[in-house]
Amino acid sequence: MKTIDSIPTSKIQRASKLVTTGAKIGVNYLKYFGDKLTKSELEAKARLNENNAEDIYDGLKTLKGSALKVAQMLSMEKSILPQAYVEKFSLSQFSVPPLSPALVLKTFKKYFGKNPDEIYDKFDPVSENAASIGQVHKAEKDGKKLAVKIQYPGVAQSITSDLALVKPIAIKMFNIRGKDSDKYFKEVENKLVEETNYILEVEQSQVIVEACKHIPNLNFPNYYPELSSDRIITMDWMDGVHLSQFKTEDKDISNKLGQALWDFYMFQIHNLKKVHADPHPGNFLISPENELIVIDFGCMKTIPMEFYTPYFELAKPEVISNPVLFEEKLYELEILREDDSEQELVFFRAMFFEMLSLFTQPFHNETFDFSDEVFFGKLSELGSKYAKSTELKNMNGNRGSKHFIYINRTFFGLYNLMHDLKAKNVNINNFKTF
Repeated sequence: MKTIDSIPTSKIQRASKLVTTGAKIGVNYLKYFGDKLTKSELEAKARLNENNAEDIYDGLKTLKGSALKVAQMLSMEKSILPQAYVEKFSLSQFSVPPLSPALVLKTFKKYFGKNPDEIYDKFDPVSENAASIGQVHKAEKDGKKLAVKIQYPGVAQSITSDLALVKPIAIKMFNIRGKDSDKYFKEVENKLVEETNYILEVEQSQVIVEACKHIPNLNFPNYYPELSSDRIITMDWMDGVHLSQFKTEDKDISNKLGQALWDFYMFQIHNLKKVHADPHPGNFLISPENELIVIDFGCMKTIPMEFYTPYFELAKPEVISNPVLFEEKLYELEILREDDSEQELVFFRAMFFEMLSLFTQPFHNETFDFSDEVFFGKLSELGSKYAKSTELKNMNGNRGSKHFIYINRTFFGLYNLMHDLKAKNVNINNFKTF
């Protein structure tokens, strides 16, 4: 893969890159109108989506940082974006052009005050893995194989300006309006700031590893604070295959891995009241021993009790089926608002009843089959239904607690990973026995 010798770091440089990308999209629309003369609407729209997805991703992968991270988040919204965007944006999870070796050494010296060969016995300046905020290199010290994660230059400093650039797109995509809509963008901004603080990530990693190390078939690297800084993390090198690339015909292995993944998330959420809120395949490996390895704790979400309690009460069939209790929880979670019109109240009551009746099904039984294509087909259909709803587009999409952003992202990502593993007979409540 071609390497990058520089990254646009100033607000003007980054905005100029997006303007260039916007010009390419304009050309794509001209092609689209031409295609409609010779092709069907379906074929013309498919080509438009493919061209736009490629051009947008090419622009974002050069910028890296928050802009690319937002693409990564959107790639998990499989029922909102066209498939072409999902496929292209998914590359941001673990496969983007890395920094050149020369820029790596320059960046390392800037962040650590020393060259890598002054710290490690061996250090490979060629990246093993590159993602949205940083890239990983192999190293050795005192006979140990190590992974060294180096943050891209300028990423931490450009978060606010990057989000300002993508904010108009997000407002249009999710139909957000209203004076308090900034709380959602502030939540994303705060989490992205945390993700660029590698000292915090090392601390979070050590706490979660210690708390979750008892969960069967789950493994973690050790972290080395003395070999880390606010922009560099040193941890054990873990041998394994990315979850997205893992294939097995052995159903027992699939079930074992799925159970470990589910137990890891349920234990965090219910026992620790905090959760690894970035469940994409690039953050998980499968070891040669077929154990699940978690390798990134940059995005951790604390779950306040005033959100946790009504959120999980809404997963209970007896609450969903009780109109009075159901509406009470919708207000507690800010899904229904005091300033809603009668039309909005009727619409959103029905919408969330339909969505929650389906989405919470795994919690209604002691075991669940995440390989069930019917269940996931219904989820996809429901997502598409409301993504295309003209009635919804005419209503205020600014609703729900700010905590929904990362908690819902966690569950959508977790469900998708469980489905990818084709895990069956997953025990839902193992966390109660730990």
